[in-house]
Amino acid sequence: MVIISHKAIREFAESHPELSTALERWYTITENADWKGFNDMKAHFNSVDAVGDGLFVFNIKGNDCRLIARIIFRTRTVFIRFIGTHKQYDLINIASL
Repeated sequence: MVIISHKAIREFAESHPELSTALERWYTITENADWKGFNDMKAHFNSVDAVGDGLFVFNIKGNDCRLIARIIFRTRTVFIRFIGTHKQYDLINIASL
């Protein structure tokens, strides 16, 4: 998959270094994947949830962090839309992403 962009992970990890390894693991797995749909993705990340409009929520490091990505399976493209702590996630409006 092509991930747009790794910069979001690096910037978030600067202020949350305890999550860096888990986020880099997500990045590596996703980058090397060739997902055709939700079921393929679920095989790699059991805790991923579809929230509509092509958006998917990944629980990172036992739900310490959440990553929201818009995924276009046809073009193998992953757009990182949000990375934040569980508390930050509770404050966002997913529909605005």
